[in-house]
Amino acid sequence: MKRLFDILLSACGLVMCAPLFIFVSFWIKFDSAGPVYFRQERVGRKGRVFRIHKFRSMVVNAEARGPQVTVGQDARITRSGRFLRKSKLDELPQLIDVLVGDMSLVGPRPEVPKYVVHYPADVRDRVLSVRPGITDTASIEFSNENEMLEGAADPEKEYIEKILPIKLGYYQKYVDQRSLWLDIRIIWQTIAKVWLRNNL
Repeated sequence: MKRLFDILLSACGLVMCAPLFIFVSFWIKFDSAGPVYFRQERVGRKGRVFRIHKFRSMVVNAEARGPQVTVGQDARITRSGRFLRKSKLDELPQLIDVLVGDMSLVGPRPEVPKYVVHYPADVRDRVLSVRPGITDTASIEFSNENEMLEGAADPEKEYIEKILPIKLGYYQKYVDQRSLWLDIRIIWQTIAKVWLRNNL
């Protein structure tokens, strides 16, 4: 049932958002040199690595110019990227990943391999037993993660030692309690959080 729910909503979302995809694509190309999409390796269900789709919000080769976490007013973020990140529109292309089966609408956020190695073995097995999602409770609670890391002397260390363990707690709770109704509730909570973030 969850997979059918994902397929129907992601397919409808891609069709409905097609004009928006076209507009954002032109905006990104006009704003800075480089591809429209940002592709990055993430760890998915059962440890399978896939390449996630996101609208590019940073300069080309951003990962070679800094950490894999984004910190505050990161200089690598483009002008269009600032809006795309704040509005979460940069995440929309992940509907493609949901449709092809690499992701789900709701589930633990997929991490890069560099950070997955820091998962305790038993936790890793539980978290990676389900498809990763576009949103989840941790995404809602840490919607201001960039700002939280801004004052850290070592942002990556701060993320690995303090933020990641809390996220893993949320991920495990989702795996234990997952249901279609929980997914619907988290989707609505995400929409509300994004709306409030952009209208306050």
